[in-house]
Amino acid sequence: MRIYEGSPRQDFEEVLRSIGAFLDQRGMREILLVEAPDGFIVQGLVTEGSDQGTWSEAVGRQVKETLTFLDDDIARFMEEAVGRRAAGASAPDWAAAGYYERAFRVLGKWIDQQRPRDIFFLEQGGAFVVRLHVTGPQGGHHELAEFTKDDIEQMIESGPAGRQP
Repeated sequence: MRIYEGSPRQDFEEVLRSIGAFLDQRGMREILLVEAPDGFIVQGLVTEGSDQGTWSEAVGRQVKETLTFLDDDIARFMEEAVGRRAAGASAPDWAAAGYYERAFRVLGKWIDQQRPRDIFFLEQGGAFVVRLHVTGPQGGHHELAEFTKDDIEQMIESGPAGRQP
């Protein structure tokens, strides 16, 4: 991951988990995430509420929102996440985490195993399409992977058993 070159490598698992927790708090859905040279660009749908107008406007409307997370933002998210987990119980409450925090974490773990140069993915209805840029002796190329909602839920369910104590 470029944002951590030259320092002890932080993995996609923890970085994406931290971004996912932020998106859960924001209420964002239908996510598109692109790695950029200085962080990540995230686009998704959020619901804007309205207390005026007709009944259908009162429940809100979905709008597209684009966020840029720079290196410093991601470092802060990760520090805050570690602080929240340290302040709580001796073990993090995996079940209390939001969907994107859990899904991005297990997806990040899978991505780490692939050792990509950079990543891009989109999510719709809990399913993910991932594009990785992988480099090797013959140069770089893109690889695609698809995870259904059931695949992600299965990865989430087995996630806690695969972690170190």
